[in-house]
Amino acid sequence: MRIIGGEFRSRRLKTLRGLDVRPTPDRLRETLFDILAGEIEGAVFLDAYAGTGAVGIEALSRGAARAIFIEASAAAIRAINANLAALGLAERAEVVHGLVEKRLAQYRADVVFMDPPYAPEREYRLVLELLAEHPPTVVVVQHEWRRPLAAQYGCLERVRVVRQGGNALSFFRPKGVADGAQGPGSPSRTCTGSRACSGEPAGAGKGLVSGPKPTR
Repeated sequence: MRIIGGEFRSRRLKTLRGLDVRPTPDRLRETLFDILAGEIEGAVFLDAYAGTGAVGIEALSRGAARAIFIEASAAAIRAINANLAALGLAERAEVVHGLVEKRLAQYRADVVFMDPPYAPEREYRLVLELLAEHPPTVVVVQHEWRRPLAAQYGCLERVRVVRQGGNALSFFRPKGVADGAQGPGSPSRTCTGSRACSGEPAGAGKGLVSGPKPTR
């Protein structure tokens, strides 16, 4: 696995065999960052179900100010830390060992990417509804094309779906925000009658709100 673009383009990343992870294919990762061009520079990027950290590290390579990685596997956490150390990126990263649904509320980000490998639909729903309580500028969900997601979770509504083979990327933004209309740190628009869209800047605090110190 390699980094596709940015400062560390073509650098190889440590991978793990035999883990219950689903790496994001290079082509799909390239499509993801092509679509998000203009929203990564200076952003706080959260890589949920991070695996070996390829997506979050790609964001750092392309100019994200900070990346937060949440991963339940201890072996994957070691791989993330090894990859960050090899690239000299540890100081721009927060590596969190734990379940996404248990740790997510402690963090804020401008851009969230999530790919729960082989997860049931209820896990997608749970995490997206948690994100809707303090919505980032954009949430991107990787999932199987044959398992489409709902059009809306709380005040997060789907604005785009991209298919590549059996994979799909669904893009969600706060209700009323046009696709690509906001940059890092922009306040999320309110949803009338919903506490889920508070208007709080998604990047407020640039990362950790409360929680553990970074894992090194």
